[in-house]
Amino acid sequence: MIYHVASLEDRKHAEAIDNSFTTDTVLEVTATDGEIRIRSVPVDPPVRKVYPDDEESEGEDHVIVAVDTEGRVRGAITLAYAPWNRRLHITDFRVSPTHRGRGIGTALMERALAHGRELSARTAWLEVTNVNAPAVRAYRRMGFALCGLDTSLYVGTESEGETALFMSRGF
Repeated sequence: MIYHVASLEDRKHAEAIDNSFTTDTVLEVTATDGEIRIRSVPVDPPVRKVYPDDEESEGEDHVIVAVDTEGRVRGAITLAYAPWNRRLHITDFRVSPTHRGRGIGTALMERALAHGRELSARTAWLEVTNVNAPAVRAYRRMGFALCGLDTSLYVGTESEGETALFMSRGF
């Protein structure tokens, strides 16, 4: 794989990567006034999640892509930086289903974090749905930890009923 900052054409190909997933485990979130509990729960049949198309970015974000030897974009990570609190925000992260489990996601994240260090970021932050247990496991392997949640973020969307989990890691 070749990793580089995305061109406009690369961005189009990155947005076309299928970021759906299927999982046989979800994270059940129980939030009360004094306690938040998250536990892994098997589901049968497995859950298949297909994300709706997002509105296109206006080009302000930084995108890094993974391109195979034939020139096809196989993965992408999109970042935004907030100088006021020095936080690198991972706004989108995709690896082609046929190329998952090959280290592409880890390599993209390493490059994203290196970019954050160049900007003097103090923390990296992302949001993931509780249904995406495979991504949560991957983010934990990459050094991210749960730092919060929002039970209302998806109200009125196709993801209603899911809980937004926020994860972060320092540099």
